Amino acid sequence: MQNVYINKISSFLPNKPIDNSEIENVLGYIGGIRSRAKSIVLRNNGIKQRYYVLDPKTRKPLFTNYEITANAIKGLFDENFLADDIECIACGTTLPDFIMPNHALMTQGELGIKKCEAIATSGICLSGVTAMKYAYMSVALSQHKNAVCSGSEAVSLHTRAEMFGQTALIEGDVASKPELAFGKDFLRWMLSDGAGAMLLSPKPNKDALSLKIKWIDIISYAGEMPPCMTAGAHKDEVGNYTPFRHFEPLEWMEKNIFAIEQDVKLLNENIIEYTVSKPLKEIIEKRGLKIEDIDWFLPHYSSEYFKDKVASGLEKIDFAIPQEKWFTNLTSKGNTGSASIYIILDEIFNSDKLTRGEKMLCYVPESGRFSTAFILLEVV
Repeated sequence: MQNVYINKISSFLPNKPIDNSEIENVLGYIGGIRSRAKSIVLRNNGIKQRYYVLDPKTRKPLFTNYEITANAIKGLFDENFLADDIECIACGTTLPDFIMPNHALMTQGELGIKKCEAIATSGICLSGVTAMKYAYMSVALSQHKNAVCSGSEAVSLHTRAEMFGQTALIEGDVASKPELAFGKDFLRWMLSDGAGAMLLSPKPNKDALSLKIKWIDIISYAGEMPPCMTAGAHKDEVGNYTPFRHFEPLEWMEKNIFAIEQDVKLLNENIIEYTVSKPLKEIIEKRGLKIEDIDWFLPHYSSEYFKDKVASGLEKIDFAIPQEKWFTNLTSKGNTGSASIYIILDEIFNSDKLTRGEKMLCYVPESGRFSTAFILLEVV
């Protein structure tokens, strides 16, 4: 296997930033009623502004998911690297625009790339990392001379009030099952839109910094943990799930089948153990990772609420990384799911913060059914 380097990183955040006072005006009021959860969630997540593909005045979409992905990838182009130079494109997202054809093919078409290998990876936050790993392996195994990977989300299209029906969430769920209503309403104030992309090559930049990919480890615990973040299924009273295609279309809105739902209790009780302590302990032993080798820690956590919990999870396995080594832009860029680690890396890579020889440990958890990824990069 040959070495692989990240030579360029780009991100695209649609429209102007939306501050917390504007969010519900853009996403809409479910049943015409103000959210009971919004103030609680915003107080805990620490996000000050975010970006949406929706027009803040008309509430109509101005971009598709594949369009923001293409815009992020265009940021990689220069006089020496253009669209038709791409040999492999791997695109990850949680909610693509089409069920078929896949997100990578739609992005390829938007960019006008005549021919290349194109693969889409599904999932939630980890879909951006699985795209990165596919691109990494393609170059490492000499399948391609270059590869572009991306993570993107246009989740606001899915969290608009219209996706919930007019009364089901407010009058029904809040009255009889307030915890269920919170689980569905919770993520409306957590998630936002954006896209990021990287150019991977077997050779580093000649006159600029590159990031050498040392390894990418992805671990899923779905075999021992139940679903925690879902969409497109209905959960019954005993916890069994029925997929959306088992229902009639009229039932989709009646039951809020497509609402993104988070089991907040299950999340709080398990997210640190299953995405920090348990997997990182295994990776430390597997990779011979030492805390003194880590110069930067780039965590993608969904909320500032989890910052201290992540720190506690690291302390539990004697791998406490000092806070001054942490870097995130959650509060200013929002929680963009699969795009988050790209947007974090874009900001630090294109700054003057990095020094040759420094090592960066990236952490990307996913609560879908409890999976996680850790990535080790070296500045060269």
